[in-house]
Amino acid sequence: MNTTLSPVIHLIDDDEAVRASLALLISTVGLRVCTWADPQAFVAEFDREGIGAIVLDVRMPGISGLSLLDSLIAQGVDQPVIMLTGHGTVDLCRRAFKAGATEFLEKPVDDELLIDTLQASVRQHVKSRQRWQADRTARQRFAQLSPREREVLSLIVQGLTNKEVGRALALSPRTVETHRANVFAKLEAQSLAQLIRGYADLVETLAAVEGGSSATP
Repeated sequence: MNTTLSPVIHLIDDDEAVRASLALLISTVGLRVCTWADPQAFVAEFDREGIGAIVLDVRMPGISGLSLLDSLIAQGVDQPVIMLTGHGTVDLCRRAFKAGATEFLEKPVDDELLIDTLQASVRQHVKSRQRWQADRTARQRFAQLSPREREVLSLIVQGLTNKEVGRALALSPRTVETHRANVFAKLEAQSLAQLIRGYADLVETLAAVEGGSSATP
């Protein structure tokens, strides 16, 4: 994950004058800009792992902005997409948001609005990637737990004491303590609050999935 690298704004527009003026504007606030005249070249070459946002013109020859947006969403691209158009309609706006656009702006674009939108989109993208990384790390650590340790964890995050966990699982206090220590070590949790904050939702989600699977005929 390239969260440590400076964000890049990808600007796709077939109008050279528009690309040049918007690139200059965006660069004035310290954001790097990569311009593209050809939507197909953009799809084939841009860095999907990078942090940033995509500014996409709705009307372009060869492929429409909405079609390109559909393609990006289908490919799992998570950079926020800001749509631009010189011929905005309510229906077009609705279709853009339904397709997954973050924002829909009309040309000529208000400079301050565009910059504010891009900066907010980049911040949101960074947070999204950080959450994704945290979830991935949590799942990798969770996978190290034995079935019994997962049972103990599930009861801990439900608020049960060691004695209550022992009664629920028919385990001795010493055995519960051993499993509890292993859970904290494997999940790298320094406190009960950290354990609950990092794993309560994951435990609940997996329990729901397993419950649904067991209920299937």
